[in-house]
Amino acid sequence: MGCCQSSCLTETHPENDQSRQRQQQQEHRNHSQAVSGAGPDPAVANGVPSFSEFSLADLKAATNNFSSDNIVSESGEKAPNLVYKGRLQNRKWIAVKKFTKMAWPDSKQFVEEACGVGKLRHRRLANLIGYCCDGDERLLVAEYMINDTLAKHLFHWENQTIEWAMRLRVATCIAEALDYCSSEGHPLYHDLNAYRVLFDEDGDPRLSCFGLMKNSRDGKSYSTNLAYTPPEYLRNGRVTPESVIYSFGTVLVDLLSGKHIPPSHALDMIRGKNIVLLMDSHLEGKFSMEEATVVVGLASQCLQYEPRERPSMKDLVATLAPLHTKPDVPSYVMLGISKYEEAPPTPQRPLSPMGEACSRLDLTAIHQILVMNHYKDDEGTNELSFQEWTQQMRDMLEARKRGDYAFRDKDFKTAIDCYSQFIDVGTMVSPTVFARRSLCYLFCDQPDAALADAMQAQIVNPEWPTAFYMQSVALAKLDMHKDAADMLNEAAGLEEKKQRVVKGS
Repeated sequence: MGCCQSSCLTETHPENDQSRQRQQQQEHRNHSQAVSGAGPDPAVANGVPSFSEFSLADLKAATNNFSSDNIVSESGEKAPNLVYKGRLQNRKWIAVKKFTKMAWPDSKQFVEEACGVGKLRHRRLANLIGYCCDGDERLLVAEYMINDTLAKHLFHWENQTIEWAMRLRVATCIAEALDYCSSEGHPLYHDLNAYRVLFDEDGDPRLSCFGLMKNSRDGKSYSTNLAYTPPEYLRNGRVTPESVIYSFGTVLVDLLSGKHIPPSHALDMIRGKNIVLLMDSHLEGKFSMEEATVVVGLASQCLQYEPRERPSMKDLVATLAPLHTKPDVPSYVMLGISKYEEAPPTPQRPLSPMGEACSRLDLTAIHQILVMNHYKDDEGTNELSFQEWTQQMRDMLEARKRGDYAFRDKDFKTAIDCYSQFIDVGTMVSPTVFARRSLCYLFCDQPDAALADAMQAQIVNPEWPTAFYMQSVALAKLDMHKDAADMLNEAAGLEEKKQRVVKGS
């Protein structure tokens, strides 16, 4: 978390661009604070993090650089705005919605909309916990719901269909979520459907917060088949609170039938009093006809052509709440799934000062450690005969010495030149020189060259933790965060092994 990271720019005056970006990012933060207000968020006490800004680096690390393996969007990679699952460093799972380029060209408008939704906190919502606004990147961050969507459990179930009492619970919970949003000044919900209803670790239904914002500033509010779109939206392209009621009616039909039936067909069946024909045959008659009749009546009212003839969300909650049976039975039991239990984290090895510096990507601290260690880790890597002490050899060692002075004084470009002279001769190989030149490349913003040198250091001394630590820093700079974490752990393991050998000798 924290401020957004600047994107790499290749203009003729990069320092001006970076300054301008920093100014824009500060404006985003100031605007975010102004919109969301100050003071502690009471929802934090309930386990929901307060709304905040994430850096692009945080979200890249969490999603394995937005790997296609992490996509959980309804339409997979074909979705207009992709949703990824990810995991933060604190092991909390998140859902990240990545908008298409230029979906929200006005960054202030995006931040303002996100902060408005970010103030909402309710147990029936998959709450919005943050955003990222970096360059032309626009991302939303929400709580991740581990147990999939209503569409999956209703239309594509494997072991058992959703029982009737659970369907009533879903209808009630989503009505409560929408009523809460409306009471907090957010009466509009875009493209409400069975994919927007999610199930948390306890199997309880939650409404996705992503539907509280449009897919773009000027984009469509409905992406589904036109047959399911509110008639007034087809007429004027505007979403109203009554449009949300209509969409809620389509979800009620889904719950009744277990199928995605077009509203016009459902209304024909209801008018023909074919309630049994409308009901999901997979329920095998295990439902209350009295309750089903009430829900069918609500669906019919919600799907009325004229918006003014539809019920309010408060009326829907008042009618559905008394139908909510089996209050003591956990949702995961009714869904027929196991209660989700988080596996205990793999204990991370304790890090040395070098490991800590590398995990923080603290190049200054790494520099201090390499200066202090001098060449003690090079012992045994070179055995030179008397004949090899030639003038060329002395020149090579002189080049290394000049490199060491430049390295100590943080003149990294000169250090690269001098160390390169030493390395190019090839008579001596020094893992420390490779590690030092690797750090110089990092200071000069050349992570590819830094990674190559760190790998060369490992080739010279395969058991040297510093070589692995330097690789982890270079990989992190290249946004390969999973590989960087693995390399960091491997380096810590080598240090641990080294300490055991020392203790045993």
